[in-house]
Amino acid sequence: MISLGLPWALLLLPLPVAVYLGLPAYRQSPAAVRVPDLQRLADLSGQTPSAGAMVSPRSRWQWIILCAVWVALVLALARPQWLEPPVVREQSMRDLLLAVDLSSSMEAEDFADSQGRVVDRLTAVKQVLDDFLSRRQGDRIGLIVFGSAVFAQAPFTEDLDVLRSLLDELQVRMAGPKTALGDAIGLAMTLFEGSEVDQKVLIILTDGNDTGSLVPPARAAEIARDNGIVIHTVAVGDPATAGEEQLDTGSLTAVAEVTGGRFFFAADRDQLEQIYSELDALNPRQVETLSFRPQRDLFQWPLGLAMGLSFLFAAVTVLRTVFTHRPPPAGAN
Repeated sequence: MISLGLPWALLLLPLPVAVYLGLPAYRQSPAAVRVPDLQRLADLSGQTPSAGAMVSPRSRWQWIILCAVWVALVLALARPQWLEPPVVREQSMRDLLLAVDLSSSMEAEDFADSQGRVVDRLTAVKQVLDDFLSRRQGDRIGLIVFGSAVFAQAPFTEDLDVLRSLLDELQVRMAGPKTALGDAIGLAMTLFEGSEVDQKVLIILTDGNDTGSLVPPARAAEIARDNGIVIHTVAVGDPATAGEEQLDTGSLTAVAEVTGGRFFFAADRDQLEQIYSELDALNPRQVETLSFRPQRDLFQWPLGLAMGLSFLFAAVTVLRTVFTHRPPPAGAN
C-alpha cells in the first residue's frame, strides 16, 4: 500500500499555472537598430507601433516534459511511502524475578523427581521451575542466585530458553554455603531499578534461615515494599532441621506479608508443583499489544524521474540549437 508522508505538498501542483497567469513575462532589452523612417513605414503598412514583448514559443513536447518534471518533483516532496503489512508485538507488563537458594542445605536428598527417584532439593526445584518457565512464554523473567554471596545469573529477558539453560547449570554451593536472604532482596531491588513496568514480582525459593546478610531480610522487605515490589516466598525442606540450616518460616512469612505477597511451604515435589501452579494463577501473563507498520520511502523514484527528464530536456534543446544554427557547408548556394 502506498501513502504520502506529506500530502499537503500536492497543493504546490498548480503553482506554475498561478505564476504564469499572475506574473508578467520576462523582459529583456536587446540591442536594436533605429529606423529613422519607422513612422512612414507604419503608415504605408497601415499598422500602429506599440510597446510589447516577444515571447519565445515552446513546442508541445517541451511543455509536456516541463510539466512532467514539475509533477515528479512535487511527488518526491510529498514523500511517497510503501506501507508493509502490520507487525504485531506483545510486550510484557510485568517483570518477574526468581531468587534461588544455592546454600549447602539444598543438597539434602529428601525430594522425589517425576520418575519417583530420590533427588536433592535443588534438582527438584530446577525441574519444577523449568516447567514453570515453560508456561511463561512472553514474560520478562530474571534469575538471581544466593548463598554466602549473591549473583545476578540472568537479567530480565524474554528468551526463556536461555534462562532455562542457565537454571539447569546451577549447582549447590556455587554461591557459597551460607544463606544471604536479605542481600538477595537487595540485589533484586537493584535489578528492578531499570524496570519500566508497574508490576514487579520477586519469588524467593530457600530452605534455610538468613545467616550472612548485611541487611536483615525484614528491613530489606520494607524497602522493597516502598519500591513497589511484591515478594512471594517458597520454603522447601524439613522444618524440624536445627542449626544454621533451620528453616525460618516466621521470617519468610513476614517478608512476604510486608510486601503484599504470600508464603508457601513445600515438603515434597507434589507440594512444590502445586505452589508454582498457584503462583502462576496469582501472576497471570499480562501483555500490552503493540502494532506498527514498517515504511519504505519511495521519493527517490519520482526524484530520479525528474532528474532524468531534465537531462533529456537540456540535451534535446542543445542539439536542436546546434543543428538549427549550424552554418551551411562550404560551396552551398
